[in-house]
Amino acid sequence: MPLPDPSLKANTGEQAPPILRAAAIHDVVYIHDLLETYANMGNLLPRPMSELYRHLRDFFVIEINGRVAACGALEIFTENLGEVRSLVVADAYKARGLGKLLVERIADEARQIGLRRLMALTYVPAFFHKLGFKTVAKDTLPEKVWGICLKCYKYNNCDETAVLLELK
Repeated sequence: MPLPDPSLKANTGEQAPPILRAAAIHDVVYIHDLLETYANMGNLLPRPMSELYRHLRDFFVIEINGRVAACGALEIFTENLGEVRSLVVADAYKARGLGKLLVERIADEARQIGLRRLMALTYVPAFFHKLGFKTVAKDTLPEKVWGICLKCYKYNNCDETAVLLELK
């Protein structure tokens, strides 16, 4: 569905309204490109295309003029805990509220399916704090630490901040 905020125009002067929607199979290559850009900078873990295809239903995208401008995913750990994962906004569309829209959509989805808590590991905790998340110790999230973090190459030197939102 089109988003009403006209301030979400790209720096290029494009006028098409952003569309927030569930990801489709043809989006995977674009999601992968966005994620790889940030993985190469060390800001995200790399995710192979095969994993993105398997987790396609976890993803939401924001499309502008037929182009995937941003993406984010909801990963479910338990009946109580989900994670905002792979949240990326293309450089041309930064500072226009797209990340906020994605997190709000992911939080809505988490509420709809009955999750009680939503977490993220991030280098920008202030962004999540504006959306109601609180900083927490990583060891309060054993579902994430033992399920995903243990396999991460940064496990012994993780420099991300854990944030948590209590869902209502």
